[in-house]
Formats: sequence, C-alpha cells, structure tokens
Amino acid sequence: MAPEKRFWILLAILALIVLFLYGIRVILLPFVVGLLVAYFLHPVVDRLSRISWLGRGGATAVVSVGFFAIAGGILILISPMLYTQSIELINKLPDIINHVRTNWFPRWEEMIARFDPQYMQHAKESLTEASTGAVTFATALLAGLAKSGASLVNLVSLLFITPIVTFYMLKDWNNIIASADKLLPRSYAPSIREQAREIDRTLAGYIRGQTNVCLLLAAYYGLGLTLAGLNFGLAIGVLTGVLCFIPFVGFGIGFAVGLATAWFQFGDLSGVGVVAAIFIAGQVIEGNFITPQLVGERVGLHPVWIIFGMLAGGALLGIVGVLVAVPLSAVVGVLIRFAIKRYMKSPLYGSELQQIHHP
Repeated sequence: MAPEKRFWILLAILALIVLFLYGIRVILLPFVVGLLVAYFLHPVVDRLSRISWLGRGGATAVVSVGFFAIAGGILILISPMLYTQSIELINKLPDIINHVRTNWFPRWEEMIARFDPQYMQHAKESLTEASTGAVTFATALLAGLAKSGASLVNLVSLLFITPIVTFYMLKDWNNIIASADKLLPRSYAPSIREQAREIDRTLAGYIRGQTNVCLLLAAYYGLGLTLAGLNFGLAIGVLTGVLCFIPFVGFGIGFAVGLATAWFQFGDLSGVGVVAAIFIAGQVIEGNFITPQLVGERVGLHPVWIIFGMLAGGALLGIVGVLVAVPLSAVVGVLIRFAIKRYMKSPLYGSELQQIHHP
C-alpha cells in the first residue's frame, strides 16, 4: 500500500475515533478522571510492586485504596465549608464589585486627573464593562460546571465508577501498553515509540508536577487567607490554587478577587496589604522554589499553548475537554515539533541544497 494512501486511512480512523468520543462526551467524565488518576499513580504502583512482595495487583489495591481514602477524607473535611463559602462568594460578588467600583474608581480618577478627560472616561467605561463581563463569565462558568459536574448521574459515576476505572487501569497498565505496541504499524513503530516516550516525558513533567504545585498552592492560599481573617478565604485560596493549572490565570483571578474582597471587608489599606502580601509571597515561592523543583524547565509546553488548549477543550467538550486539554496539548505539541524537525530535514525545506552550498 502506498504511503499516501496509508496516511489517509490512518487519518480517517483518527477522525472516526474523535467523532465517536464527541458523541459520548456526556458519559466520559468518570473515565477521563479515572485515567488521569491512574496515570498520576502509575509510578507509585510500579515502584511498590518492585520493592515489595505484593505484586502488581496487591500494589494497585494498596495505592488505590490509600489514594481515594485520603482524597475522600480531605473532601469530607473541607467540602461543607468550601461549598458554603463558594455559594456565599458567588452571591456577594456583584456587591463586592459594585463596592470596588464606587470606592476605588473615584480615587483612580483623582490620581489620573492630569490625563485627558476623554481618555479617563473611556478607561472608566472599559473597566466597568470588564468587571461586569468578568462577573457574568464567572457566574456562567460556575453554573455550567455545576450543571455538568454536580448532577446526580455524574456525581454517582464519579464516586463509584472512577475508583473502578482507576484500579483496573493501574492493574493492567503494562499489559495495555504492550497490547497497544503490538498494534503499531511495523514500519512506523520506532518513530511512534520515540514520540510516545517524548509525550510521556512531557506529561509526566507537567501533569504530575503541576498537580502537586496546585495542591500545595491551594493549601497555602486557603490556610493563609483563612488565618488572615478574610471572608471566603478558604474558597478563594482553593480556587486560586486549582486555577494555577492555567498559567497566570489562576493567580490573576485569585489576586483580583482576594483584594476586592479584602477592601470590601476591611475598608482600609492594612487589611488589603496583608492579603496582597500573602498572594505575592505565594507567587514568589511558587516561581522560585515549588515549580522549578516539581515541574522543571524541560517540559516544553508554552503557557499560551496551554491556555489555548484549555479554552478550545472547554468550548468543545465542557469540563471533560478542560480535563483532557493539557494531555492533548502535550501530544499535539510533541507531534508538531516532530513534524517541524522532519520538514527541516526534507527536500521541501531545502536542507540538501544548503549542505551542497555550505559543506
């Protein structure tokens, strides 16, 4: 079979798989979460099965039960307070923004009164539209997540199906990889394996590392803002930590909401300063110590590419799309780099001609 025909056949098969997944996207959430958890825990199971007498099945059972017991215990402890604070924060958010608009805008007007009045009016209108749009977007996003992720069916599937999927994926991980390897086209198998290793290195560096970063930041911000006496401190801190998975966006949203809430609550610069100091210290610690240690510089995923992938995934598949956005972004990024390398070595790029003129 000609290489061109083989390529179009593989492309058609891939398109059919994508269409099939899009058609069943409503039921994908527990399977996607289970797969991501299994990928996260796979190195732990591998190591435990090698250094103990438990074997693969026993190590899988110990790690799975331990993980879901700890995660469930943490959720049981903080979920009631987190849920209550989140609902109260959503209800208070319009009042907070109106308070900021009423009290901050006049001060800003005094500070920049030296500028053109027409420019000042335009800036004020832009800020008003941006703040109103942010509230509308945040409310719609939270409502959409609640509708898609907190329905009875999805909740039950997350509680019962996800642990089952995680267990069997962990138990049969090596067999699944071996079976997939047997199905590779023999002529392309070495190249596919090489790119698969690169994808795994990228995912391992980013997903596992960034997940640990988010958990640490959620704990830091939640505890720090709560100890500072900020209303909704736990909800704002956990939200900031979780959204730090999206570069710059998580910190920006948390910082803005935290400062606005502090000004609404305390009404003076001292309280706002304490909250600002917590966020700035967290950013310094995260940028200089936590992320370099847990993620490193070898991941190769540009922040803009990650943001684009999450927005595109969310638009296409909702919350499932957001969850798979980073893995798919990593896969596409690795394949694009591979395609560029092949292109630069091809006659189309002119590499042979360059070698003739520049030996």
